[in-house]
Amino acid sequence: MEFPGSKVASKVAMSIAMTQSREEEKSLKDEMLKIGVKTAAIDYGGEFITSVTKIIERAVVAAKREGIIGESHAEEGAIAGAAREAVSQIMPKALGLNVGGKIGIARNNDHICVALFFGIGLLHLNEVAVGLGHRVV
Repeated sequence: MEFPGSKVASKVAMSIAMTQSREEEKSLKDEMLKIGVKTAAIDYGGEFITSVTKIIERAVVAAKREGIIGESHAEEGAIAGAAREAVSQIMPKALGLNVGGKIGIARNNDHICVALFFGIGLLHLNEVAVGLGHRVV
């Protein structure tokens, strides 16, 4: 069964955001590159309200560094928009609390997805939240 590009990109972005080690991340990244899907992952943690801009900026920088996007405003805007969408999905749970986890990015042809997989809370009393944004370039 052939899946549309958006479904592949979203599944891969969430999968790489959920990896538990650098080795697992690299293995998945190499496996996806063989089928033409480019990926990046960024660990992230901090107080949510002050983190929103940093999350979006780190997603754009990582996507450029890993060759997922080029230098065009359209591609940078696609990553920023998808990251902002993902952030907005976890915002109701995260306001005023700390977040920690991973940002996953995947590109399948012209489909770009940014996924957030975060623990949210204080100390060991964490809630888990996911957010996913998609754009087409």
